[in-house]
Amino acid sequence: MASKQTLCLGMWQSQWDSCLKRLTFQKLSERLWAQDPSLWTQQPTVEASIRNRLGWLSITPLMLGSCSSLENLARELRQDGFTDALLLGMGGSGLFSEVCRSLFGVAPGALELIVLDTTDPTAILTQQRRLSPERFCAIVSSKSGTTIEITALSRYWYERLSSLAKRPGAPFLAITDARTPLESQAKAWNFRRIFVHGKGAGAEVGGRFSALTYFGLVPAALIGVNTRRLLERAQEMFARCGVSVRLEDNPGVQLGAAIGSLGLAGKDKLTLLCSDATAGFSTWVEQLIAESLGKQGKGIIPIHGEKINPHAFYGEDRLFIELQLASAPDRALEEHVAALIRQNHPVIRIRWEDLYDLGGEVAKWELATAVAGAVMEVNPFDEPNVQESKDRTKVLLEQHARSRTWNDEAKEICEEKDIVVYAASLDLAAESLAQCLGRFFATRQAGDYIAFLSFLPRLRELDEILYTLREQARVDFGLATLLGFGPRYLHSTGQLFKGGSNSGLFVLLTSEEPEDLPIPGEPFTFGILKQAQALGDFQAMRERKRRVLRVHCKGTLLSALKQLKSALEQAGAPAQSS
Repeated sequence: MASKQTLCLGMWQSQWDSCLKRLTFQKLSERLWAQDPSLWTQQPTVEASIRNRLGWLSITPLMLGSCSSLENLARELRQDGFTDALLLGMGGSGLFSEVCRSLFGVAPGALELIVLDTTDPTAILTQQRRLSPERFCAIVSSKSGTTIEITALSRYWYERLSSLAKRPGAPFLAITDARTPLESQAKAWNFRRIFVHGKGAGAEVGGRFSALTYFGLVPAALIGVNTRRLLERAQEMFARCGVSVRLEDNPGVQLGAAIGSLGLAGKDKLTLLCSDATAGFSTWVEQLIAESLGKQGKGIIPIHGEKINPHAFYGEDRLFIELQLASAPDRALEEHVAALIRQNHPVIRIRWEDLYDLGGEVAKWELATAVAGAVMEVNPFDEPNVQESKDRTKVLLEQHARSRTWNDEAKEICEEKDIVVYAASLDLAAESLAQCLGRFFATRQAGDYIAFLSFLPRLRELDEILYTLREQARVDFGLATLLGFGPRYLHSTGQLFKGGSNSGLFVLLTSEEPEDLPIPGEPFTFGILKQAQALGDFQAMRERKRRVLRVHCKGTLLSALKQLKSALEQAGAPAQSS
């Protein structure tokens, strides 16, 4: 079986053809498979760092040798009475596991998987109250072994679980690189298993390219996914994209050349249109594309989860990806995409034969991202602006430990009932919230996008209003929209927001914590950590001259969000009628 990919580029076909001619002349395939870093840079120091990020091209044969041991681990955990697995991972260390859970579900008798990629006390307490402490294991997953969220979460859950087990580390697994602080800690705490990627054995695979390493495969095995079949599909795709394959017939190059060349031509909103069966895959694509290609003032903005729009709504900045299962097509989606093609929007149609084509699709999108980076002259293997928010978070935590206050120079530009709004300057100051939002969104231009970034507690009723706010902004202001949840987005789209083109309008939502939790060994709580992360990113975006508001909700959060929704409707009314 093999997935099928069809390019329907219309008037943009010549753009793609020219790109392929250039890539052929540049011997892209030969250099890619030779792991030649000069495809992306001419700087010796950067070339050296890229060489340490290309292990994903050769990791699948090695991981195939681990499949039996992963099956044995899953069996061992079930026999020991575990029914759930709690994955503590951020970004690339957790997203692929979430995709597998979404697409495959949980096999009969396998462990349930919960991905906890947050410092939100409400989310942590929700899992604490739901899970039976004697019946779940925790997977501590961090490539660097120093991720602040994972360090805090591992300490918290170790303190809660270790006293209940005959051997304190028995409910814990770790996934990391060799010689990291996490490896040392896992050994000291006597974890049940430690999965380590060493030199030549996965250490050279960057986090967002790590789906087909232990980071993705261990959790997948626990929920009953056939990891061998997944890896075999990846190998099949790598073969279809091999060095001897013509670029015109190479699925990874086809996709990457389209993303890169059309993105440079202004079609930088990569819009994923997925059937229900494949929708979970889009979250992984979002991170891969945003963090890999959003830098040096350039970027591809991945749009997923946006409601299907009337055809006339879409601007000229879209490249569409339709992703469906061939065995269970969504006819309404097919008709919608066919209409987009008739209206000369560029579309790439992808059909999986079955869900295990996920393995091949991961391989193809990794290759495509590398190719797009070469086309755009961007290094897809670093994340230079992610560190900015981390550094600011650290400073804010140190300040708060000393003074118990936040040192932030943002200006208060509006206060109304349960909401206070902050910005870089007083230019947008207004007496009412609706007027303030109206002035902010009046700065939009064609080709911009809107992103709501929420550090609010993860509660269903609050999330539902956020989805409504996103849709309202899409309708009223006619721009592509994103919705991100902090601190999760800091490890994915956060790179794009700070390092990409200055085409985003950001509404960052914060609040006081209704509940909070201590972090063992730290002078700050989870709630304080989350606030520091929000303020740190707000400061980093202001430093980058991004158009950003911080909307702080007081009192009852549900009431505050309803107030925000009403103000957004008022702000959008003039824009909709113009």
